[in-house]
Amino acid sequence: MAFRTLKDINVSHKKVLVRVDFNVPLNSKGVEDNTRIRAALPTIRYLRRNKAIVILMTHLGRPKGVDDRLRLDSVAKELSRLLKVKIHKVDDVIGEEAEQEISELRPGEVCLLENLRFHIEEEKDDKDFARSLADFADIYVNDAFAVSHRAHASVHAITKYLPSVAGFQLQKEIEMMDKILHDPKRPYVAVMGGAKVSDKIEVIEKLLKKVDALLIGGAMMFTFLKATGLSVGKSRFEKDKVSIAKKLMKKTKGKIMLPTDCLVSTSPDGKPQLSDVRRIPSMMMGLDIGRETVTIYSEILREAKTIVWNGPLGMFEVKKFANGTNEIARIIAKNRGKSVIGGGDTIDAINKLKLGKRFTHVSTGGGASLDFIAGKVLPGIKALEENFKR
Repeated sequence: MAFRTLKDINVSHKKVLVRVDFNVPLNSKGVEDNTRIRAALPTIRYLRRNKAIVILMTHLGRPKGVDDRLRLDSVAKELSRLLKVKIHKVDDVIGEEAEQEISELRPGEVCLLENLRFHIEEEKDDKDFARSLADFADIYVNDAFAVSHRAHASVHAITKYLPSVAGFQLQKEIEMMDKILHDPKRPYVAVMGGAKVSDKIEVIEKLLKKVDALLIGGAMMFTFLKATGLSVGKSRFEKDKVSIAKKLMKKTKGKIMLPTDCLVSTSPDGKPQLSDVRRIPSMMMGLDIGRETVTIYSEILREAKTIVWNGPLGMFEVKKFANGTNEIARIIAKNRGKSVIGGGDTIDAINKLKLGKRFTHVSTGGGASLDFIAGKVLPGIKALEENFKR
């Protein structure tokens, strides 16, 4: 990949606009998990050391216009705590107020613009919105791998107006995953969980051409089980994706592995019981993979030389339905091969188990890491490459 990185450009006394990914979970006390904020610290510290004026921008959640619950004040507070410096929080993204506050910053100081998605133009990749952002700065840095699969204004269109480079976090993500996945050692096994097949169908199709086995869990397993002709009770599944799941299983001749048992209950609050997937009670829903499935999947994963995992295997946020996700996490952590973990929920799960350092690479990107692994072109990366050519 041919693009410039942060060390390829002089940032001293320049205004540097940095797209970070501070889309972090919040609770009543503030930031619940600061993993994504910490990932951006090397870039921010480098810019401060080199006397740049640092202008940070991020989104948070999926607001429909301005939403006070998704303002970035608590994120700015957490960043300030981590950096041990004052963060100038700007209460808008563009406009005279933002321009005035940025003009008062001195070299080495940091400001954080308000939630980008308060402006509908962000997700529309609006050129005028991107130009307004670009007017604040001399240089643009993309340090948000997690959103680089989106053609949004702060990731894509903005590179048309400023010299653009990759930050350290983005550079690390690409180098690590490219190194692991360019020529993977075999057996190469993917583990896919989460709620929807529709979110991952393209990636699953591309992965199936590369991997030796694809282990399915999470709510998406019921779409695949339905495709085999089984009744899934009240379990969540995507009716319009059953035919696609059926075609994938037929075409890939045994690569897709489905659970043989699962934990079921009348609701997430109900008492769990073990069920064979062929006999799920009509009034119950599946909420985790079962013991037999954990054993079968574990045997496959122990032999793997390369593992990609994205998405929890059950409703892990409820303790009684977390065993499948937790056991598979422990098995992958023990594997001496290469392992790439991606997706916010997956990261939450391994952080709760304090296993983060046991994997070769923990990606901050969910959809972005999946698209990269599958060989898809990421608009944010392509934009940096085109900027470099210009």
